[in-house]
Amino acid sequence: MRAITRRGALGLGAGAAAAAGLVGCGSLTNSDGPSNPGGSSGSGKPSGSPSPKVTARPIGDGSTSFTGKQLHQPAKPVPLQPGEEPPQFVVFSWDGAGEVGNGLFTRFLDLAKEHGASMTFFLSGLYLLPESKKRLYDPPNNPRGASDIGYLTDEHVRMTLDGVRRAWLEGHEIGTHFNGHFCSGNGTVGNWTPKQWRSEIDQAKSFVKEWRTNTGWNDLPALPFDYDKELVGGRTPCLLGQDNLLPTARALGWRYDASSPGGRQVWPRKKDGLWDLPLQQIPFPGRGFEVLSMDYNMLANQSINSTKAPSHNYPGWRQQSSQAYIQGFKRAFETNRAPFFVGNHFEQWNGGIYMDAVEEAFKHIAREKEKGADVRLVSFRQFVDWIDVQKPEVLEKLRTLDVGQQPAGGWKAFLGASTPSASTSASTSAGTAANAA
Repeated sequence: MRAITRRGALGLGAGAAAAAGLVGCGSLTNSDGPSNPGGSSGSGKPSGSPSPKVTARPIGDGSTSFTGKQLHQPAKPVPLQPGEEPPQFVVFSWDGAGEVGNGLFTRFLDLAKEHGASMTFFLSGLYLLPESKKRLYDPPNNPRGASDIGYLTDEHVRMTLDGVRRAWLEGHEIGTHFNGHFCSGNGTVGNWTPKQWRSEIDQAKSFVKEWRTNTGWNDLPALPFDYDKELVGGRTPCLLGQDNLLPTARALGWRYDASSPGGRQVWPRKKDGLWDLPLQQIPFPGRGFEVLSMDYNMLANQSINSTKAPSHNYPGWRQQSSQAYIQGFKRAFETNRAPFFVGNHFEQWNGGIYMDAVEEAFKHIAREKEKGADVRLVSFRQFVDWIDVQKPEVLEKLRTLDVGQQPAGGWKAFLGASTPSASTSASTSAGTAANAA
């Protein structure tokens, strides 16, 4: 991402980032790391247990289908009881979610399956559009067919379809990272109007819903979901343009947005009717500032965005990155229990150290769950399912806890019968919203 956190700032805008020599995130490359990190198949094709057989009812041209209620979902959420300790929610998400033959999509699907976790995959619509058909894409304020990320080869489009299909069948969420990833110049997403965002979203959905027409392939099964219903949130390129996206997202019935350019480890609020779920500032071991909870921001702070820095730096940077995630998790888990949001890319930057770091952190967090702690590795949609059923007065009380602040007297006392009434909370929330407006 272009937004990076330095010395307590929330992030850099596109212009500042360009001045710093940073490149936009979300591109997929066969880059400098080993092709088979962490023991994945390396083929780019989904591995592990066969997906369950489903009865599919085709939608449209048969690119997608209705297969019933998604499997591998948590139990129906219920409100916290008075004095009950909140769960520690952790969301791992992936921008782009394309497979280019390095096996990373499969690697992290396998990891999630091993630990009973769900994730969110923000699919770039262009990753299902063959380059030969690129002129079907008409990006706002940019030439037809233009994109600041590369189109995938036909082979990699097929691999991406396999990965997305497997992800949904195993309980993961398919969101959107939109299409062309424009982060600078006159065509930047930061300047798009709500109407232009609607065009971008419609096109992103069409590339998912019409991949069969656009590719001419009939030898692959349909995606097993109705994308019009599945799509309830996204993350914008370079964390730009949220203000004009939100009115369009709300009109489309979306439930959350993960595009804020940096946040803090506190309990979230709604913004313009959607849950605002930002990447967060987390401790950066050995440094005097915090870093945004995303692999690209680790890279930007460690090697000034050089994706092939001298390899003797890799072990220390990998350790620093994994510990940043772990310390961010521990700070929330041991104090205010704010949900912890992590963003990533299927990239081999600096020898793949960021993929190794996020896997190490994921396993650390999963071990806490497996030891019996109420730690929930979920998708963004699963998290908003839970937060939507909580009592407003309880959420308002949780929001009074600052970063790293423990509840006074413990959770039983803090969320006990003395929690403010719902009417008081609603009044407070309305005042806050009015001030924000």
